[in-house]
Amino acid sequence: MRAVAISQPGPADVLQIAERPVPAFKTGELLIKVHAAGINRPDVLQRLGKYAPPAGASDLPGLEVAGEIVDGDFTGTAFRKGDLVCALVQGGGYAEYCAAPAGQCLPLPKGLTALEGASLPENFFTVWSNVFDRCALADGETLLVQGGTSGIGVAAIQLAAALGHRVFATAGSDEKARACEALGAERGINYRTEDFVAVVKELTDGKGVDVILDMVGGDYLPREIDCLADDGRIGLIAVQGGSKATLDLGQVLRRRLSVSGSTLRPRPVAFKAAIASHLRTTVWPLIEAGKIKPVIYQTFPLEKASEAHALMEASTHVGKIMLQVA
Repeated sequence: MRAVAISQPGPADVLQIAERPVPAFKTGELLIKVHAAGINRPDVLQRLGKYAPPAGASDLPGLEVAGEIVDGDFTGTAFRKGDLVCALVQGGGYAEYCAAPAGQCLPLPKGLTALEGASLPENFFTVWSNVFDRCALADGETLLVQGGTSGIGVAAIQLAAALGHRVFATAGSDEKARACEALGAERGINYRTEDFVAVVKELTDGKGVDVILDMVGGDYLPREIDCLADDGRIGLIAVQGGSKATLDLGQVLRRRLSVSGSTLRPRPVAFKAAIASHLRTTVWPLIEAGKIKPVIYQTFPLEKASEAHALMEASTHVGKIMLQVA
């Protein structure tokens, strides 16, 4: 099969088309003929040599795919050969075939193309795990999304808004801030020209927000502490702004604040399968009803994965960057 391999750690052009054997599926796995795959920040970090795949995972990049089941271990599943699915995987998505744990596969939502379906798993698994499980965003609570026009940001805004929450989001330009609002955010905040703490405090009558989804870290953390309501929670999923921060622990104590961090890729199949179950019952109906829509910025053929990575690193996109495989 054709696949995109990382020839050596480095810039985008180290991604090269290679011939690889079709992966053998293991117990509990399904073999998918990949129609489309999503591009994600962890793929870029892996290419740079900063994020090694978990033990036993494919060395090929790619954390989400959609396509047709062509073989596999169907024991205990409702899936059959020929079913169209999208799946979260630990690696190997940039290829014509990919093996995925059955528990991490979901039926392709009705009305969506495989390209649209492949844009869903990494973002919605991440958002559900962090915003709704770890940070327990509850009815009537507010959410601030840092990086609202990223793939994860787009998913978080749409999902929280569809479930009735007030959502605020930061972005790097006025145009992107307005894009956040079009997706369902009550207010998009241009972090280059506005103080998100002041804006959020004004919009919440000084209370602050209940949950913050943060992919920045660094010097954002102390500002986010100031931005939280009492009993507020921060869900940290990346440290694009740096891994070191100074926090006012007095505020954390007095106001019962929580800072929680997590990564999804190395978690066990059972953990991810539980998230998939929540997505199937709560999120997939919203997608099929058109209340949440895939947002695809640009699509590249498999052999131009390096151009897709370059676009990801330029950070000019709104929504997902995708690979069309078949």
